[in-house]
Amino acid sequence: MTDIVLVTGANKGLGYETARRLGEAGATVLLGTRDPERGRAATATLAAAGIDARWVAVDVTSDEAVGKAAAEIDAEFGRLDVLVNNAGIIGARVPVPEVRPEDFRSCYETNVFGPVRVTQAFLPLLARSGLPRIVMVSSGMGSLTVTTDPQRLESSIHSLVYPSSKAALNMITTQYSKVLPGMKVNAADPGYTATDLNGRSGHQTVEEGAEIIVWLATLGADGPTGGFFDRHGRVPW
Repeated sequence: MTDIVLVTGANKGLGYETARRLGEAGATVLLGTRDPERGRAATATLAAAGIDARWVAVDVTSDEAVGKAAAEIDAEFGRLDVLVNNAGIIGARVPVPEVRPEDFRSCYETNVFGPVRVTQAFLPLLARSGLPRIVMVSSGMGSLTVTTDPQRLESSIHSLVYPSSKAALNMITTQYSKVLPGMKVNAADPGYTATDLNGRSGHQTVEEGAEIIVWLATLGADGPTGGFFDRHGRVPW
């Protein structure tokens, strides 16, 4: 049976590459974006390459938009096999001593509340899948171990907003995995990948960064759940 896959934030970068790779593998990929023009353009490019791609309007910060997307996918497909919570933003770039509570809000709305909002809305559709998988696109910046290891690049970056949002997402991942034993729920660390998120300063390509997301999205019944992985293996929390 063909997997039905929803990828949020899929019009560019890691989301687009993930959708492309899964589509090439035979899945029906639903590109969730909030920008209609960019979403349709990305979908058309994939469709021209022979991929079964559809555009779905998904603004992860809106209960109404996410609920409408879930209803549309339910009406057309009746289930969802894979949910990739990829949409994310850097948020406020403010020196740590100057960060105020309001600097967290937009980042948390997308990076933390967004995945919860989308996951909650799509759980009924995922429950109808024979092998439901949820991938939370996190970051090594969300690892307490990695960001306190002086041997790692991540330890040299000082920031409150984005790293704490990904640390929260990691905890959300572990808690979902414990109460959803019939689903594979994992967090992915794409690594420092060249995308618009970091001004394309990353040393990895999007092809390399998407590897772990694609792997987690295609896990078999014997695959792990409740873990944090990059393309080299497990990432410490």
